[in-house]
Amino acid sequence: MRSPTTHPTTTDWLLLAAPGLIWGTSFFFIAEGLEAFPAIMITPMRIAFGFLALAFIPASRTPVPRSAWPRIITLAAVWMAVPLTMFPFAEERVSSSVTGMLNGATPLFVATVAALFFAKRASKAQVNGLFVGFLGVILIAIPTVTEGKSSVVGILLILLALCCYGFSLNVALPLQQAHGSLPVLWRAQMAALVMTAPFGLIGIDDIDFAWKPLLMVGLLGVFGTGLAYVMTVSNAGRLGATRASVTTYLIPVVALALGAIIRNEEVHALSIAGCAVALVGAYLAGRHH
Repeated sequence: MRSPTTHPTTTDWLLLAAPGLIWGTSFFFIAEGLEAFPAIMITPMRIAFGFLALAFIPASRTPVPRSAWPRIITLAAVWMAVPLTMFPFAEERVSSSVTGMLNGATPLFVATVAALFFAKRASKAQVNGLFVGFLGVILIAIPTVTEGKSSVVGILLILLALCCYGFSLNVALPLQQAHGSLPVLWRAQMAALVMTAPFGLIGIDDIDFAWKPLLMVGLLGVFGTGLAYVMTVSNAGRLGATRASVTTYLIPVVALALGAIIRNEEVHALSIAGCAVALVGAYLAGRHH
C-alpha cells in the first residue's frame, strides 16, 4: 500500500475530486426528496439504497474479524447515522446551496480532530491550505447570512454533522488499511441502517408520495451513500485523512451550480469568488506534505 505522504498523481487527483462532485449533488437530491418524504425518512432511505448497491459487489461481503465491529459501529454513527440525519432537518431551514457551501469546511474539522485526538499533526503548508479554503467557505456564506436566510438551528445542525465528519475519516483510515474499503463500508451501512430505520418508521404517515423524489433519494443513496464513501475511504488509505478530506471543497461549487440553475436559488458574486478561493485552498492542502 502506498504511503499517505506519497505525492498525488493525476489519477489520485481525479479520485480525490469524484466524491466531492457526487456529494455536491447530494444536497440537491435531499431538497428534492423532501418534496415527498419527511426529513426523518431521508437518511434511512438513502442508507438502504447505498447498502443495496454495495451488496451487488462481491468484495463487500469479504469477512472481517469480530474484533473490528466496535470500530465499524463507531464509524457508522459518526459518518452516517448522525451526520446524514442532520442534513435533511437542516435543509428544512437552510437552502441546499448554503448546506453544500458550509460542507466545504470539513477538512478543517478533520485536521483539527486528527491533531487533537489522533496525534497526526498537519504540516504548516497543509494548515495554510486548509485555512485558505475555510476563508473561501466564509466568503461563500456571507451574502446568505447577511440576508438572514440561514436559520441558526439549521447551521448548528450542519456544524454538528461536520464535527462528526472530523472524526469519521480518522476512524475510517485504520479500518480501511486493515480490512479494505468495501467490507468496512458495507458493514458500516448495515449498522447505520439499524440505527436509523426505527426513527424512519415514525414518518411513514407523513409521506406525500411521488416518483421523482423517490428517484432522487435513490440516486442519493447509490452514489452519495454508496460509491462516494468507498472512494473517500480508499483515498484516505492511500493519501491520508486530511488530504482525502479536501475533496469536500468541491461540494460548494456543485451545490451552488445546482441551486442556481435548477432550484433558482440566488447566487452572489462574492459566493462565486469564495468557491474559487476554496478550490485554491483544496489544491494547496492536497499538494504539500
